[in-house]
Amino acid sequence: MKLQKAIFLDRDGVINNPGKHYYVWKTEDFVLNPTVIDRIKEYSEAGYLLFIITNQGGIAKGIHTANDLDKLHRHLLSILEKENVRIADIYYCPHHSETGKCLCRKPDSLLIEKALARYNVSSVLSYFIGDSDRDIQAAEKAGVKGILIPPNTELPSLSELK
Repeated sequence: MKLQKAIFLDRDGVINNPGKHYYVWKTEDFVLNPTVIDRIKEYSEAGYLLFIITNQGGIAKGIHTANDLDKLHRHLLSILEKENVRIADIYYCPHHSETGKCLCRKPDSLLIEKALARYNVSSVLSYFIGDSDRDIQAAEKAGVKGILIPPNTELPSLSELK
């Protein structure tokens, strides 16, 4: 079976602007960053599978529930679906370093590794776009090229990734 290529995206600060909300879990607080739809459409049309990899420690802290987060993610997917953009999967870590240790919270790479294995993705053909060092560390641990961007800015074009 042929290995696929993928682009992994952090959520808060890359896909959406969290604004004054450290934990974004309400649809009314969810604001897409500039060019997100156009750029991920470009990635998808170039044959990249798209994944979201995100730390969501608000669940462990009791700020919101997994159901709240699932509702927000369904909202995001419906926005993208209207633009004919499909996210292959969303992986999130519900833990927080203040409440215990886990292997899935970035900068660890378990969530990326799960996607690589489940979807037969080549790490060397793939990118992870993030806005923090922990995103890039997770990417590198999984063998994926990390692309660091400033928070809440435009996503790079495909030609800028290569």
